Amino acid sequence: MPDNILVFYGSYRGARVGVRMASFVTRELGARGALAELVDAKEIGLPMLDRMYKEYPKGAAPPAMEALAAKIRAADAFVFVVGEYNWGPQPGLKNLTDHFLEEWFWRPAAIVSYSPGRLSGARASSAWHPILSEMGMVVVSSTVAVGPIAETLDEAGEPLGETGAAAQKAFARVAADLAWWTAAAREQRLRQAPPY
Repeated sequence: MPDNILVFYGSYRGARVGVRMASFVTRELGARGALAELVDAKEIGLPMLDRMYKEYPKGAAPPAMEALAAKIRAADAFVFVVGEYNWGPQPGLKNLTDHFLEEWFWRPAAIVSYSPGRLSGARASSAWHPILSEMGMVVVSSTVAVGPIAETLDEAGEPLGETGAAAQKAFARVAADLAWWTAAAREQRLRQAPPY
């Protein structure tokens, strides 16, 4: 059974070069046999957080929120493709993530970061780790940080030159790490119901 993995991307900027990384991740996971789907926070268009999904009466949440909740519940694992704004998380992706809680529980997640500069979004990646852990995900230790992204991936998310090849090699480890934890979590859920 292939792993069902959601790849989350959250830039709301007009020139969204980070989508190159999101496309790359989605394609690489698919090449490894996963059912990978890109979830673009800007396209989903959730409002600024007022009420979490669980705070709506059953069936009363906005349609986009309801549909995304079902996708999250059905997923085996997640990858968060994160950019860095002022040393922290992108507000669009953080807003989308905060609409849900229990839907995330008991699944692994990986963090992949990017930036136009040499620090490659590493500070945002570090900020996301405790956020995702608090939301009930097991965050794998492997990660990839890409920067400058425009010199690493082309507009279609294809690797460019030596830096692109290095990113592809590094992501192979992330994908393998995530696949291992995904299989472990799935087996445990079949063996024993989560404690809450």
